[in-house]
Amino acid sequence: MIWGTTFLAIRIGVHEFPPFLFAAIRQIGAGLFLTAIVFITQKPKLPNFRYFAQMAVMGFLMITLSNGLVSWAEVFVDSGIAAIICSLMPVLVILINLSVNRSELPNTMIVIGAIIGLAGIVLIFSEHLQSFADPNYTIGILLIFIAIVSWAAGSILVRKSNQNSNLFLNAGMQMLLGGIFCLPLSFMFDDLTLIHWTLPTIYSLVYLSIFGSAIAYVMYYYAISKLPMTLVSLYSYINPLVAVTLGSLILNEKFNLKIGFAFVVTLVGIYLVNRGYLITSTKSDLDKTTV
Repeated sequence: MIWGTTFLAIRIGVHEFPPFLFAAIRQIGAGLFLTAIVFITQKPKLPNFRYFAQMAVMGFLMITLSNGLVSWAEVFVDSGIAAIICSLMPVLVILINLSVNRSELPNTMIVIGAIIGLAGIVLIFSEHLQSFADPNYTIGILLIFIAIVSWAAGSILVRKSNQNSNLFLNAGMQMLLGGIFCLPLSFMFDDLTLIHWTLPTIYSLVYLSIFGSAIAYVMYYYAISKLPMTLVSLYSYINPLVAVTLGSLILNEKFNLKIGFAFVVTLVGIYLVNRGYLITSTKSDLDKTTV
């Protein structure tokens, strides 16, 4: 739910502020805040070089590329559409898991649910096909596709890696390093003359730093460590339901009956995937009991 609101906040923020610099300030601020709290309250040992290298790779994939590119894309693309495209992530996770993680292979119901959920997303997306006449819009769409591939790969890497068990420190370091990596991209691609410290920009930056990064990213990180990756990825089916609604109410972005029907289709897909995992986990528990 929180991340569904962040698409709107990003859209407002990058309206009058360079996108990569916006993402850098947001993530560096949140990362510094989180790591400072960890070191002050828990006093962990200083991580070694290998740990920093792991966090740098994950931060680059999940923060620099994923969040940075989505921020850039939302200069051209509506917040609701950005969230809708990001909903393809569960399908990418399933496809990647098929090759790298045989222990979490989806059953038939999970696959059907993912396909139905994707169909709902495609139905929503079909309402915006005319926007492809704008080259900048097309570039924005491509950037978001790159972002979700990076996010899916980074999420699976987080899931598989043997990291420091301190989830708060891991998340904080990834945001900090990923935000730092956004700075060179800002110097390369941002028009720094567009920096305007307006109240909407400041409010969106503060909201994203606290809720979108420091709180929601840690929640996501915790969920990855406790649940199957394909199940965790279903958060991205909720995003467009929130983002399109808020975009319509606040920014007058497109919303009609067809989009409403597509939401219902998407939710059916989510239900089937959850049901599929319930059946899988129940069968697994029964097998252990039998043994």
